[in-house]
Amino acid sequence: MIIDAHAHIFPSKIAAKASKAIGDFYNLPMRAEGTAEGLLAQGAGVISRYIVHSSATAVRQVRPINEFIFEEMQAHPEFIGFMTLHPDMSEQEVDAEMAWCENNGFSGIKLHPDFQKFLIDEERALKIYEAASGKFPILIHTGDMRFEYSRPERLAKIAKAFPELKLIGAHFGGYSRWNEVNCYKGIRNIYMDTSSSLAFMHEGEAERFINYFGAEWFFFGSDYPMWDIGEELERFMALKLTDEQREMILFKNIKSLLNL
Repeated sequence: MIIDAHAHIFPSKIAAKASKAIGDFYNLPMRAEGTAEGLLAQGAGVISRYIVHSSATAVRQVRPINEFIFEEMQAHPEFIGFMTLHPDMSEQEVDAEMAWCENNGFSGIKLHPDFQKFLIDEERALKIYEAASGKFPILIHTGDMRFEYSRPERLAKIAKAFPELKLIGAHFGGYSRWNEVNCYKGIRNIYMDTSSSLAFMHEGEAERFINYFGAEWFFFGSDYPMWDIGEELERFMALKLTDEQREMILFKNIKSLLNL
């Protein structure tokens, strides 16, 4: 079993435009258009389950995105849905949306501070963490040298303030800010995924991260459609890890976290 713990999908009519916007944001060529069908085609015969999500850049987008993810979950049992929320929502709106998503089988939350333009640890985001504590894990984009929104130290601050909240720091916990990720050491409610990192890390760097923190804190993620799933899996399998470490990262850890 392999679970892809980080994949974006978009409705077919806007998928190409949405994927291009992400590529432009990172100045990187996208490997696919970002449709659900494209994700399943890339992972066919290799990936067993996929965590799928998308990020709302305005409050008005939250419910339509979550309804789309729900429809795709219904159509494809392989999909594990993570809801989108936005820090400009009121407490009542957050509670209502989270209840709707819980009733419809969602397993977590995805936030993207750089897209949604909020500091991980700012006041208006705290209501989301409070509502999710002990209920939903939050996968959160973390680390980008161009912005202050998602610095690793901000994620560490939230993890300490909300010890019952399970957090997943995307991109080895600090995309392009990996020198700042040591602040997670000893924090027992921060996990990390491997997405959008292996192509940029120096030789041996990923292994050092995994051995330093412990393989039990990592998940495999492709970041589709930014990367080709097969190529990301090849990069991961080339790491000098034990079979036990690979199994933990490829499926055991995320399976345990989500009670799959």
